[in-house]
Amino acid sequence: MAEAFELSHDIEIEAPPAAVLDYVSNPQTWPEWMPATHRIDSPDRPMQAGEAFFEKWATRQGEVQLDWRVVDRVDPGASGRWEAHTATAFTGPIVCVYTVEATERGCRYTRTIGNPQRPKAPTADMVQRMHDEAAVCLANIKAGVERRQQVAAAGD
Repeated sequence: MAEAFELSHDIEIEAPPAAVLDYVSNPQTWPEWMPATHRIDSPDRPMQAGEAFFEKWATRQGEVQLDWRVVDRVDPGASGRWEAHTATAFTGPIVCVYTVEATERGCRYTRTIGNPQRPKAPTADMVQRMHDEAAVCLANIKAGVERRQQVAAAGD
């Protein structure tokens, strides 16, 4: 019997929602902030609904090849959303959703990863590793986006 599983993590970033969503929805930035991503085959730009890209992802069992398809993108005004899907033999379908919402200091970025039909529930150790990886990813995203904002401001 399949198990539905989902984890969400969020962070405040001092940047406009559009800058954050453009950064995280450009798979070419993923190796900058996601330690498990080893290679991306995509254009160097934010991906739009209907587009596909390829990722090589490192797991404890070895390297996995992921074929992603972007299924939704809502460009932000005060909020925005990006969703992509892929699948693996060991987790089943993977749903990745990034949302941004304007705040007084920039935006709140939320990263939600889910497995709607996971073959079996993850162990407590697996879940802890996912939380630990998410903390690294969020810190790297915050640093990457805020650094890009500072560079852009200095060039104005």
